[in-house]
Amino acid sequence: MNTNTQQGTVTFKKPNASLSAEKVEEAVYATVAVRTVDKMPVTLDKKSPSFTQSVPTIAVSWVVLLVIVGLHIYFTSVISENNNKLNEEILNLTTRNQELETRNQELETQKQELEKRNQEHEKRNQELEKERNNLTEKIQNIQTEWNELNITRTQWSIDSYCPKKSNPRQCKACEEGWLIEQSSCYVIFDAQPPGQRNWEGAREDCRGKISDLAVVVNEQEKKYIIEHSWGSSGDKGYWIGLRAEDGRWKWVDGRNLTESSWIQQPAINGQCVISVENRGWKSASCSDRNRWICKKAALSV
Repeated sequence: MNTNTQQGTVTFKKPNASLSAEKVEEAVYATVAVRTVDKMPVTLDKKSPSFTQSVPTIAVSWVVLLVIVGLHIYFTSVISENNNKLNEEILNLTTRNQELETRNQELETQKQELEKRNQEHEKRNQELEKERNNLTEKIQNIQTEWNELNITRTQWSIDSYCPKKSNPRQCKACEEGWLIEQSSCYVIFDAQPPGQRNWEGAREDCRGKISDLAVVVNEQEKKYIIEHSWGSSGDKGYWIGLRAEDGRWKWVDGRNLTESSWIQQPAINGQCVISVENRGWKSASCSDRNRWICKKAALSV
């Protein structure tokens, strides 16, 4: 752009498109200022035609300048506001991204914990399966042993109740060595002192013979037990299945003694009952060593 004035010529090149807005505004401002200076007459005579013509031009230039400045302020404000919004959005997105990353880490941790628990459960299931297999095997072994024992007991029972002394065999209601009275079988262990036992030991021996210490149910049986308490006297007799529990005399089958006349001594814990020949029943310390009488049901033949 060329401008010819009375003072000289000022040349302005077209601004580069890549220049910033501020530089463009400076160039425009300089152009307007030069134009204003160039158009001002040397003379200050307001009546001259050149002065009258230059006033509108100056006013237009100032208006243009004000518009440019206003636009600059406006766009600067808009750009600043947009930048603030963008920065706020970026901050929000950054915060949201951090929250998502944190949540993702928490989920990953939970996933690892679940995988660990699943592994532990799988291991425990394997252990339980192994234990179940072992128990199944043990049960099968026990069942086999039980069957074999039943066969052995059956054969023992046959040999005991039906001895091979005659052909064919002749079966009895009680096995050999046992005495029968009514529907029961009795065995009288009249062991000498070295072989005598306390009450618990005597009961254990009876149980080993598939019986228990004698339980008396009526007066007739009581008389039978006393009569068969062979060789006993004084404080030495035969253990029967009666002992003191919680201040009461109780049989080994769980029944309480209902005939209080059968024994006169009070039921004191730690005391058991012995049968003495021709004397009746007496209480004695369960730890004493005595003979004993076992009883079981007779076989129906």
